[in-house]
Amino acid sequence: MQFGNLKFSFNAPVILTFTIISFISLILGILTNGFTTQKFFSVYRSSLLSPMTYIRLIGHVFGHANYSHFMGNITLILITGTLLEDKYGSFNIALIIGVTAIITGLVNIMLFPNIMLLGASGVVFAFILLSSITNTGDGSIPLTFVIVAFIYIGGQIYEGIFVSNNVSNLSHIIGGITGAVFGYILNIR
Repeated sequence: MQFGNLKFSFNAPVILTFTIISFISLILGILTNGFTTQKFFSVYRSSLLSPMTYIRLIGHVFGHANYSHFMGNITLILITGTLLEDKYGSFNIALIIGVTAIITGLVNIMLFPNIMLLGASGVVFAFILLSSITNTGDGSIPLTFVIVAFIYIGGQIYEGIFVSNNVSNLSHIIGGITGAVFGYILNIR
């Protein structure tokens, strides 16, 4: 895409598409007073016979409760995800997003049947841990990974036990573990 002397590139197609879908989801949620967010972009226990259950299992990572929730997640996804997509490729990043969505969605359905989960924070945590384990060419575990894992996962465990809020700390932990596992697998190749 070019505007005069400025040339723009669609440099990270998965991350940019994720951002666009999340933004459209946010706008639709605002325009429908949360109806589309609840029906398409959040996950909760529902009949396994309903096709919507499976759409929501992935769709919940695109949904956000409000603009600040959206901005917090998307800013970190744009910062970390773009670099990760450049290093690991679009397919792997899409796979990480999909696996994180499905695992966090299934855990929420099984363990928290009366709670609606939405947001991309599990993906954010997957990308944070994946970023910190990225430079492991010699098979060693980077100290930065250990520190980041301790700070983020330890913080989520602490908040889950001692802080009462509407944050799904378990989704953050699962996302972090997913990112770490993918980081290990992708870096041993």
